[in-house]
Amino acid sequence: MFLASWIWGTAVILCCVSWFLLGRRRRRQGEPPLENGFLPYLGCALKFGANPLEFLKEKQKKHGHIFTCHVAGKYIHFLTDPFSYHALMRQGKHLDWKKFHFATSAKAFGHGSIDPAEGNTTENFHQTFIRTLQGNALDALIEAMMENLQYVMLQSRAPKLQSNKWVTEGLYTFCCQVMFESGFLTLFGKELNSNNDKSLSSKQETERAHILNALENFKEFDKIFPALVAGLPIHLFKSAHSAREKLGEALLHKNLLKRDNLSELVTLRMFLNDTLSTFDDMEKAKTHVAVLWASQANTIPATFWTLFYLLKSPEAMRAATKEVQSVLENAEETISLDGKHISLNRKQLDNMPILDSIIKEAMRLSSASMTFRVAKEDFTLHLENDFYNIRKDDIVALYPQLLHFDPEIYADPLTFKYDRFLNEKGEEKTDFYRNGRKLKHYYMPFGTGIAKCPGRLFAVHEIKQFLALIFSYFEIELVDSNVKCPSLDQSRAGLGILQPSNDIDFRYRLKCL
Repeated sequence: MFLASWIWGTAVILCCVSWFLLGRRRRRQGEPPLENGFLPYLGCALKFGANPLEFLKEKQKKHGHIFTCHVAGKYIHFLTDPFSYHALMRQGKHLDWKKFHFATSAKAFGHGSIDPAEGNTTENFHQTFIRTLQGNALDALIEAMMENLQYVMLQSRAPKLQSNKWVTEGLYTFCCQVMFESGFLTLFGKELNSNNDKSLSSKQETERAHILNALENFKEFDKIFPALVAGLPIHLFKSAHSAREKLGEALLHKNLLKRDNLSELVTLRMFLNDTLSTFDDMEKAKTHVAVLWASQANTIPATFWTLFYLLKSPEAMRAATKEVQSVLENAEETISLDGKHISLNRKQLDNMPILDSIIKEAMRLSSASMTFRVAKEDFTLHLENDFYNIRKDDIVALYPQLLHFDPEIYADPLTFKYDRFLNEKGEEKTDFYRNGRKLKHYYMPFGTGIAKCPGRLFAVHEIKQFLALIFSYFEIELVDSNVKCPSLDQSRAGLGILQPSNDIDFRYRLKCL
């Protein structure tokens, strides 16, 4: 037994030594400074994953505005100078923004490749999303979401809302349930009224039970999403794998056809799946699971952080409430509990600069997205004052949290300031500077360039609608007004808005209208 252990131990050591001597990448002339890390394959992955922001700050201080890190088998060139970000956008000939996203989607959601070059489909997914989440299509989504939010807040949760009684709940749990249920109904519609023997309330209870079950499956799957992106197979996570399959079952085309008021996005995606792809039924459903995840995974934590910071800042809460009341009065909307719902259209929601600033500030403080581009070939990356050689299949990345927490751009960057994105006239502020120079890129939670999130407009409108309705119908407060801000869950760094490491208790009750 001892001899066998000694042999295996020696073999492992020899492998590590061989990798260190022969397998480690060597920096070539003209390439950025290189950090290989000490672990085979993983490289710098563990240090980066523990605290990406501090890791990148340390390397930036050591190497300057560009450096290369070996992370989980990939070589990533981090570009940290915001004045050189545009250089990345100009390199469409040499850099591919789709390859990484296509591979990640197939890996995480379990469908076949959606890269048209692979032959499974000829759909242009990005154009589908732009067509159905922006322009005129956005108006219909906003109208449906407004209706569904009020249904979920006032009718779906009615058993909890007894007159003058405070309801205590976790703030993240509340945001998660309300936004998921409302968003699911908005995108995937409601079940058709086929069971005429059932009362309306019974049908609604059944519908809600199905959606809340989908929420539990969503949360189970979402917990291991960072591991899937890192390349671990989902079969290692039995419960998450089961949850993903159940979500797929719920979103099979045969089941979606039993629902009414499907969004244009889902209707078009179903048509394109059926006419332009060779996917089987479950693969088609899993492309819808991807849409569901994309619509919820960042919107839910963004909603939480926005409401949390409002509850912690009485000044911000007063300013936001006053703005919403003014817009409602100008729209001649009456707030009541008699079943008549508030209606706010896109133009009215766009006329809320204070809410805009509050949402931006909350997202600035909680966003840890990354922008990726994959090198199609060996090429030279020309930056503002220098140039570097990049190898084929390497990744060039931006980590905007470095930008968002830069004290030269945002004074006191760790502090929530609700009016940070307002100018002296109370309008949107767009003038931000670094080293005395105006920045083009200063706020990037949704990415940048052609790969900028196509659903960003809907996401912001959703949060505005949520807040407008909360202010209109409820009294809300933190259970502990002195509660500390929860830390950010760093396990999701690179994926967008970070979740809180723990929930925060708050309480709410209906206003006496």
